[in-house]
Order: sequence, then C-alpha cells, then structure tokens
Amino acid sequence: MNNPYEYPKHFARFYDTIYMEIRDSADKEFFLNKISEARGKVLEVGVGTGRFFKTALVEGADIYGIDTSPDMLDVLYDKIATEDHHRISRQSVVDFTFDFKFNLIVAPFRVMMHVMEKENQVKAINNVYDHLEAGGTFIFDAFVPDLKYIIKGFENFVDFEGEYEEGKKLKRIVSSYPDLINQIIKAEFILEWEDENDQIQSEKFIVPLRFFFRYELEHLLDRTKFESYSILGDYKGRPLNEKSKEFIVVCKKSK
Repeated sequence: MNNPYEYPKHFARFYDTIYMEIRDSADKEFFLNKISEARGKVLEVGVGTGRFFKTALVEGADIYGIDTSPDMLDVLYDKIATEDHHRISRQSVVDFTFDFKFNLIVAPFRVMMHVMEKENQVKAINNVYDHLEAGGTFIFDAFVPDLKYIIKGFENFVDFEGEYEEGKKLKRIVSSYPDLINQIIKAEFILEWEDENDQIQSEKFIVPLRFFFRYELEHLLDRTKFESYSILGDYKGRPLNEKSKEFIVVCKKSK
C-alpha cells in the first residue's frame, strides 16, 4: 500500500483545523443525514481524521471506516474510544475486504478522484458493490471541471489563513498544475505554521486528482455491476445542470 503521494504528518495534524472551516458547510450535513438514514452498517471510504465518522459514531451509527494514510488514521484513533478502534482499518477502496456487508457506503470529498487508472476505478466500484447488502447504496462525489482552471491551472492561492491554536498561525497555499491528456490535476500544497518557538515551519506535498466529465462518469458506471445510478448537481439533492459545481453520484444495488 505504498503511495508516493501519501498525505504527510502535518497535513493530518492540521486537517481538521483547515477543513472544518473551508469544507464542512458544503458537504457535512448531506453525508451525516445519509448516514443517519441508513438501515444497517455504514462504511466511510477515505475516513481520514473522522470529519464525519466521529459525529456519526456518537450519534449511534454502526459505522466503519477505511483509509490508506496511517497518519490520518492515527489522528482518528486518538479521537475515539479504544473499544471502537476495531471499526477503523488501513485499506484501499480498490481491494478492501470485510466479512460482513453494508447498507450504505460513502466515499466523500474526492475519494474516487484519487483512483487514477480506469481498471482500478471499475475494480473499486465493483468491490463496493460486492460489499453492499441487497438494496444498498453507494455515494461518492467529484467536482465538475471548471475549464478556466483545468486548462491553465493556478499558482500560490491562499485558501486558509488562521490559527491552529491560540496565538499560533497556520497558512495553506495551493497551486494546481493540469495534465490535460491524462485528465490529472497535480495539486501542490504548502503548509506554513508557527511552532512552539514561534519559528515558521513549512511542508510541501503534491496530490494528483483524476477529474471526470459527466458522460465519462456515466460510461464508467455502465461498466460496473450497479443496476442503477443517478448523478445529482449539489449536496441539496438538486438535479445536475449547467451551473452545478459538484457531481454527487448515487448508485443503487437492486433488492
């Protein structure tokens, strides 16, 4: 499971601080509502530091989580009771395995965009299918490509600037370098923070994302075991249209 683009230690350390501000208002309510409506076990793929998982667990969900990053999982282990540690494991969406099935599997916040090869995309979705109960649901998301940024990319955009604890500054700077032929965006992140001695520390890392267009997603899903699916245009459940910024993909396994 070695990954040259694996999230580094300080990405995991500051993940909650950054994404609670810049992401929670977009998708958290949607996914927590779907989890609360599930009629059985739930799996969160790409559970990370538990942005949804911890709340869902406290609210009584029979939820499990997988992720490929040991540093992200270490943060989550520290958040939950020891007796719940068995619910978390280091596995990939492509080949994870459990000896029971789920009513709902979710892969929030671009998880499927981390699966680069088309063969692994099909394998991952079919693996999800095989782990669902009859009538179960799989939900994942991807952003709708904005050609303005896809074609040219951008450099040195500050998407977060604040404090990770009182008096300690944290900033994240993002650049995007598109590879149009391979439909990959290489997102470069630079973290800068003040340490305990008020010295500025820095860490840089790159995450590739495989972007999708609508009909590509439909062709992909048509190659999998799922009998039906729909693609929504936002986290309110509205239809996909020319103003949509998100693909919300809802796949159903027949009863």
